[in-house]
Amino acid sequence: MTHFVKAWILAIGLILTPTALSAQEALPSAPVVEPAATSGLEAADVPAVAETTASGLDPALYTPMKPTPGIGMPVDGNIDFQQQFSPTGETAHWINNAILIPMMFGVSLFVLFLLFWVVFRFRRGANPDPSKTTHNTFIEIIWTVIPVLILVVIAVPSISLLARQFEPAPEDALTVKVTGYQWYWGYTYPDNGDFEIISNMLSPEEADARGEPYQLAADNRMVIPVGKPVKLLITAADVIHSFAIPSAWFKLDAVPGRINEKVLQIDREGVYYGQCSELCGARHGFMPITVEVLSQEKFNNWVRANGGTVKGEAAKPAVAEATATAANETKTEVAPADADAATN
Repeated sequence: MTHFVKAWILAIGLILTPTALSAQEALPSAPVVEPAATSGLEAADVPAVAETTASGLDPALYTPMKPTPGIGMPVDGNIDFQQQFSPTGETAHWINNAILIPMMFGVSLFVLFLLFWVVFRFRRGANPDPSKTTHNTFIEIIWTVIPVLILVVIAVPSISLLARQFEPAPEDALTVKVTGYQWYWGYTYPDNGDFEIISNMLSPEEADARGEPYQLAADNRMVIPVGKPVKLLITAADVIHSFAIPSAWFKLDAVPGRINEKVLQIDREGVYYGQCSELCGARHGFMPITVEVLSQEKFNNWVRANGGTVKGEAAKPAVAEATATAANETKTEVAPADADAATN
């Protein structure tokens, strides 16, 4: 009877699975911000400003960096971790290559040697009268002490690395809030005017045109300064996601209703890719992470291009000033024509 009930429950679950997937696929995707419509007269008067507003970024302030092949991304045929560009990543990579792999190799060879030695030394032909020994104090001490020493050798650097990964960020660190959505990412910069960047995966054609790997490239990137600690506040709006950048040895879950904090620091300019690493629904495999690391000056320009503010600056962003100036000039030119029309 119990097996019969379990079979029916399993059958009902299999029937409902396609329905659940269809419901997830029907959820709204990332919001798309359309540029404000302009009249023909406004477009003719301020073509440069209209073009800048449509793209969302001022090319004079920011142009997306092209990725370096093999850096910050998976490499075909690679059997090692990705090359690391963060302090914790370099330490973790060293622990793996200098301690763990040699230790695994040595222990495996030693156990294989013992196996062959026991097979040869204690075979039936060499021991017609098998030994009746049941205890050997010396051997028992050896096979207890040696594993303990091995674990201590592994634990000391590992615990130190774990503690370093969760050290609090310095007070002057840049703060970025990362929010996982189904199925895209949002990056908010509270220290720079609290603007948010919505990041969606590029189509195969768009990724190819930009020279980026498909399913890793995003239309809008998270941008941070090089060599500076960045305090990431990671959360989610719907289900559990996970923010992961393999080449920076960074991974932290994004949990709804909770903010997890961790420091990210990348010591080389470039483009670094990651993906959501927590099964979050039907389109889990299509929410990549793209982080662009720039010099402090270029990062400040990127902030200005997005309408944000740079610490220590009171002036408005250049794009906002240009847009406001163009709008005022347009109103001045259009007003007399409207007045004449009203008089006639």
